[in-house]
Amino acid sequence: MKCTLATAVIATAFAAVAERPADAQTRNPFEGNAQAISNGAAMFRNRCAGCHGPDARGYLGPDLTGFWANGGTDDRMFSIVRRGVPGTEMIGADPQRVIDRDIWQTVAYVRTLGTVAAAPPTGDAVNGERVFRANCGSCHVVNGRGGHLGPDLSRIGSARPRGGLTGKIRGTSAIIRPGYEPVTIVTKTGERIRGVKKNEDEFSIQIMDMRERLQGYLKSNLAEFTLDKQSVMPAYGPDRLSDRDLDDLLRYLASLRASAEATR
Repeated sequence: MKCTLATAVIATAFAAVAERPADAQTRNPFEGNAQAISNGAAMFRNRCAGCHGPDARGYLGPDLTGFWANGGTDDRMFSIVRRGVPGTEMIGADPQRVIDRDIWQTVAYVRTLGTVAAAPPTGDAVNGERVFRANCGSCHVVNGRGGHLGPDLSRIGSARPRGGLTGKIRGTSAIIRPGYEPVTIVTKTGERIRGVKKNEDEFSIQIMDMRERLQGYLKSNLAEFTLDKQSVMPAYGPDRLSDRDLDDLLRYLASLRASAEATR
């Protein structure tokens, strides 16, 4: 009976929000609903924790716990989940697989975690951009400028938490973004080539080499083909990048989220 009643309450709340105009600011119909929050917690663990961490404090994706304390709203979070964030790995939830009710319940759960405002940002973004251009710009593009061996970082501030970026820059993170898996191939003539894998099928492989040239090879013409565990991105330890310059670089990368939000 209790489960039936809880289900009925959730269904009633969802029906109420479905009648609201699509462009109106919508209050989460499950805010404070214990059963919905419990359901949302389970869905978060299954669908979201892999990117945002089990406690929503960020992993591959950003920390979500300060969203409301920093001015976010339930309907804004709903929109992000439903539509995704262009230019990042945050894709929109498929309406055929994830109904609105599931998103609202997940948002209700995450909101229970959002009690602390984010720490004030540190670092000098102006110097951070100079550091980026000197060390990163040959491989990464930002707003149409830069190299293409690594991922486009134009909106990285919307997709990666500070801790995740630090780990990648310092070389302590083993995570490699799909589409940029490092490979080493050796041709039958003895030529050794390193790059990132772009496409592969049963008979051939296409890579972008370290000079950003797209190269295709028949596997039958290769003496060796290795998927490397070490990213082609070098590790920037304190001997190569001081803590101060790292702080400035992180401030600059975090600022790139603004360009993503300005387009929505």
